[in-house]
Amino acid sequence: MAVQSGKDLLVKVDLTGDGQFETVAGLRATRISFNAETVDVTSLESAGGWRELLAGAGVKTAAISGSGVFRDANTDERARQIFFDGEVPLFQVVIPDFGIVEGAFQITALEYAGSHNGEASYELSLASAGALTFTAL
Repeated sequence: MAVQSGKDLLVKVDLTGDGQFETVAGLRATRISFNAETVDVTSLESAGGWRELLAGAGVKTAAISGSGVFRDANTDERARQIFFDGEVPLFQVVIPDFGIVEGAFQITALEYAGSHNGEASYELSLASAGALTFTAL
């Protein structure tokens, strides 16, 4: 696999609920992480006293974060609406030459910043709010 450009890792939001996704405007840096809790089932009978984990148990989560330049585009407006209304719409994350992750996410943080001699910027954080699907590219 060839080296990938970071600008190709895209966070997209379903603006209207019709399954049409648009890239969140102005993002310069994006990140997605996947996590799974462990369920320890170690007992006195565990071989050699080694910890045992229960396969397939525990809560799985995903988190998305991004930061960029505030553009006040349709996607910015939608992100604000999602946050203030407490919605959990569908998002997509396109990971170049790997796949697309899709599912419901809640915006858990939305931050705006700016300095007198620079651009207005923003950061957003999202937490998974249900089962996710993965489609390989």
